[in-house]
Amino acid sequence: MSTEPETTEEAGPGTPDTPESPGSEAAPAGSGANGLEAGDAEGASGAGASGAEGASEAGGEVADSAGQSGSEPEGEPVGAAQPSESGGEGADSAQLSEAEAELAAQRIERERIERRKAERKGTIESGAKLSGKAADLLAAVRAVESGEKPVDTAFTEPAPAPRRPAPEPVRRPQPAPAPAAVTPGAPAPETVEGVRRVLAEGGAPEALAAQVAAALGEGADAALREDPWQLLRVGGVRPDQADGFARALLGAACGPGDERRARAITVWLLEQAALAGHTALELPTLAAALGRQGVPDPDAAVQSTLAEGEALAFQDALEEPGAAAPQPAEEGEDEGKEERPVRVLVGLERYALAEESLADGLARLVNSLSKETEQAWQAAVGAALGGAAELVRAVAGHGLVLHTGGEAARAEPAALLGAARAAGLRAFAVCHTPDGRHRLAALPGAAEDGVGTVAGLLSGAEGPGRDADGSLELDLLIVLDAPQLDVESAAMLVESLPDGARLVLSGDPAVLWSAGPGRVFADLLAARVCPQLASRLPDPGPIGELVSGIGIGELNQVAAPGKEVVIVPVREAGEAVHRTVQLVADSVPRALGVPADQTVVITPGHGGAAGTRALNSALKERLNPGPGRFGGFDPGDRIAYSPAPGRTVPGVVVKADADGLHLSCAGDPVVVPRERVEGAVRHGWALTAHQAVGARWPAAVVVLPGDAAQALSRPWVYTAFGRAERHLSVVHGVEQALPKAVAEIQAKPRTTRLQTLLRTQVPAS
Repeated sequence: MSTEPETTEEAGPGTPDTPESPGSEAAPAGSGANGLEAGDAEGASGAGASGAEGASEAGGEVADSAGQSGSEPEGEPVGAAQPSESGGEGADSAQLSEAEAELAAQRIERERIERRKAERKGTIESGAKLSGKAADLLAAVRAVESGEKPVDTAFTEPAPAPRRPAPEPVRRPQPAPAPAAVTPGAPAPETVEGVRRVLAEGGAPEALAAQVAAALGEGADAALREDPWQLLRVGGVRPDQADGFARALLGAACGPGDERRARAITVWLLEQAALAGHTALELPTLAAALGRQGVPDPDAAVQSTLAEGEALAFQDALEEPGAAAPQPAEEGEDEGKEERPVRVLVGLERYALAEESLADGLARLVNSLSKETEQAWQAAVGAALGGAAELVRAVAGHGLVLHTGGEAARAEPAALLGAARAAGLRAFAVCHTPDGRHRLAALPGAAEDGVGTVAGLLSGAEGPGRDADGSLELDLLIVLDAPQLDVESAAMLVESLPDGARLVLSGDPAVLWSAGPGRVFADLLAARVCPQLASRLPDPGPIGELVSGIGIGELNQVAAPGKEVVIVPVREAGEAVHRTVQLVADSVPRALGVPADQTVVITPGHGGAAGTRALNSALKERLNPGPGRFGGFDPGDRIAYSPAPGRTVPGVVVKADADGLHLSCAGDPVVVPRERVEGAVRHGWALTAHQAVGARWPAAVVVLPGDAAQALSRPWVYTAFGRAERHLSVVHGVEQALPKAVAEIQAKPRTTRLQTLLRTQVPAS
């Protein structure tokens, strides 16, 4: 079994293990040399968009190890403050006042710092070697965590000059409970240590100890020893790895038919299905997948999992269009359920409950129109003008309304927001990304104080407050980028709305679906339980024309007199990387005036010779070279930060210190604790389409290497091409696979229950 080792030990922010940490602790925000080489002055050829792009997105792949560990510093590191070599000052310096010593500490050589420590050895006995002995530091940290007083006082009483390095080892472990932001509670150190011993005994990487302890809770070591297949609860562990671990612990006592193995693999398969977007799996599909994993009796495995309460089973009537069963079966007055064809589904409890809660909440909104706001809504209808008037009228008379359209269509929800607020109604709009929020706020009718993000609203960081019942104080909530709503986020939003409030879901149904499980917007459109309005506003320009054609399955040639769309043919992945770097660093800035930091590169996946890793490495070398001393990052690096699975926020590295990696994301400061940098931050010059959805850039370079042909689909191409506002370059190496994907390959189906649940509660409109 393999897991990627930590790569930030010597390069990460605030590392106390290295002798240089006192001098390098504060990294200035300077971004280092932006060496833009002249490069080949080739503008990409072709103005037509005929063969422009595509490559499949590994659906919702979130934040695997991002740290491209930089090489050892050669010469002077970019953006790193180095201690000056001024030696020769005598004991007079020791007489400096505390304020002067604080300022001088950044300029004094290492010998002088050691001299000061020696002078104060009577008060800092255990701290005299803090900067030189990493083992002593880590031992002191553990002592602090266990509550021993003497070590604590040693850290809290340093002299003025060493004050900057001294708190570093104390503060460094404080973010360690940061996994508490990811898991309900940080595991106790003794629990982690117990799990570490069990992992070592079974030959598994000890680095998994904290994750296993968080997943299994108190007594995790005993639970893991009793059922080694519980290791599958940790993301990234495969069944064959868990089998090897179990054999090492249990020996001949385990086998393919072990009931514990069958249950664990059943749950693992359901979790993998959720990562692919399913909220449940049909029983035959699940049984077939269990058979492929070597489970001898799949039916018994499912029954055992259900009996233990680790999954739930459902029987849904086959009433959907296109279902295998004939629909007239439900016409008789006799309620013989045995005669009605059903499908049996199995799903994890969290997604089943979220889907049921969402259906209940939507039914409540549809059936609980408020009379108190009727007059205000009539005033909003009277004031509405243009294309938004139809939307305002629909919302005035219904609790739930769906609105579809492209980028230009966002003007209509913005006008609805302005009309509602002008009429005295409490209205708020949310988008998927901070970039979407800024674009919406710039439209007529919207304002900064009336828009936010879904994550910000749910966390309470944005939007109105909540009343005594915990409901949002709103009469209207508008959700843009609705296709990106997963079932859990949608359920939380709907549960937060009070009775009588109205909900508008608006978005482009042709883009990629949510990274999380479910397809809420598509299910609501198919269920037809509320009014649906399609915007008549087309996206303008050659890019808008190209993307609109892709949405209906046509890859058309478009006239691009201003080089709005350019095709760059390539033969192999290496050439694709070279031409991409040339476009971003030279051709697009020179020909169109769009700087490199306003151009996004979009490619199908993270791996491969032209994936995000390879492209980001090449782009960093050209645009912001540096040693990557902070976990692979330097000040000025563009990054993609994933605060939670399925969410990606582009940003820039500002600096790193003992608190972690400091980022600027959409203008907001973010500090990522060192322990989370590797899993939550990756370089961000190049993104996948799922990471880029919900945001737009002045220029986009879409890279389609030859090995991407298998991954292309119409939603991926539509999403990737649609990220460009002014210019789109397509580095094209897939030949006829692109038009074939646009014409024939739809989104992969997802198994969900929302349509069925809604039809039992809300009559079709």
